[in-house]
Amino acid sequence: MNTAKRITVLMGGMSSERTVSLSSGHGVAEALRSLGHTVSTLDAGADLGVLVAELGAQKPDVVFNALHGRFGEDGCIQGILDWMGLAYTHSGVRASATAMDKAAARATFVSAGLPVAPGRVIDISELEAGDPLPAPYVVKPVCEGSSVGVSIVRPGANVRARIVRDWTFGPQALVEEFIPGREITVGVMGDRALTVTDITPTGNGHDFYDYDAKYNAGGSRHELPARIAPDVAEQALDVAVAAHRALGCSGASRSDFRLDDTNPDAPRLILLEVNTQPGMTATSLLPEQAAYCGISYPELCNWLVEQATCRQ
Repeated sequence: MNTAKRITVLMGGMSSERTVSLSSGHGVAEALRSLGHTVSTLDAGADLGVLVAELGAQKPDVVFNALHGRFGEDGCIQGILDWMGLAYTHSGVRASATAMDKAAARATFVSAGLPVAPGRVIDISELEAGDPLPAPYVVKPVCEGSSVGVSIVRPGANVRARIVRDWTFGPQALVEEFIPGREITVGVMGDRALTVTDITPTGNGHDFYDYDAKYNAGGSRHELPARIAPDVAEQALDVAVAAHRALGCSGASRSDFRLDDTNPDAPRLILLEVNTQPGMTATSLLPEQAAYCGISYPELCNWLVEQATCRQ
């Protein structure tokens, strides 16, 4: 292992994924301490002055960014850390901001020739007036993670008015064709795709991999490597690495896909999004894939620390 470092784990934050981030951060801190690093934790609250002062006082060699969602995953905290001259884990400002903005990420994927679902950005008010796409289709916030705010509109469902009434995610939404089939995901470390996980939501009310299915114990079943055709698995691995590169990601990322295998003779792989701050909780997919590849949870955390850099 490299020389022990002073590490500050940033966690918590102000987004809808605060609870998940706290769980990720505590797990990361414990793992890094087990390797001999000097680790402090810092809850990134709303007072930016306090955050900057605390980082200045702790003088970390590396900031481990365990924040999820807005302000922690969208380029905001990355810009602050660059301004302070601090090395930090995961992606920089540009990749983080682009990946978090689903419209910008979608444009990047299209430009790179990667497979995405037909769709477009709409003003959320348009949804109440009529279907923007033939049903079934998916309505997503443009700048949220962990499937927060995602709804599926199925044929004959009278849900558009309710979605608009309950919408708290800004004036716009991304609407895309609903892709039937399976949810799969691929973790990437640097230029290496790990493996393909097949995700099956379980329990009541989970018809896709939503927030509860992601983070509640028993919310989903993970099978890795996924039992899919070898050529499709290879395509998923290749697309995940290509998406990581197209966005300019650093460290680790995780690409989520839908695999429409309703016609086994013509499977259709669709890239949904790239997560530049993959979850690091006990049920998270990236640590699970790393373990399958022989990389322990502490080793994964330490590898991310070793990749940390300042982009100023």
